[in-house]
Amino acid sequence: MKIALIAHDKKKDNMIELAIKYKDTLAHHELYATGTTGTLVMGETGLAIKRMKSGPLGGDQQIGSMVAEGKLDLIIFLRDPLTSQPHEPDVSALLRLCDVQSIPLATNVKSAEIMLEAVKVGLIK
Repeated sequence: MKIALIAHDKKKDNMIELAIKYKDTLAHHELYATGTTGTLVMGETGLAIKRMKSGPLGGDQQIGSMVAEGKLDLIIFLRDPLTSQPHEPDVSALLRLCDVQSIPLATNVKSAEIMLEAVKVGLIK
């Protein structure tokens, strides 16, 4: 599977914890991430991750382009719903693309855990 990892600034620690917890599962898949999130997760886990630009610099749009082209199977996007994001239109476009393309999208830790458990046991392929 091709999995994208994205996290807003206040959620990056949650993403690192999630990646550590599911490192063995994630290691069997092709991983992509926005710039800072990818760098932090790679540094803590050693997972191979293809990094895009930082979200505000176009990384969300790069991930969105991959969704539109059918090049991703799952997105984990730990969003911070309580902080205004300067690139909110890009975030909204990415969420819409996931709905249009029927790409599974986790936007919080609990939904990400449910999806990664499904990946782990082969329910999502």
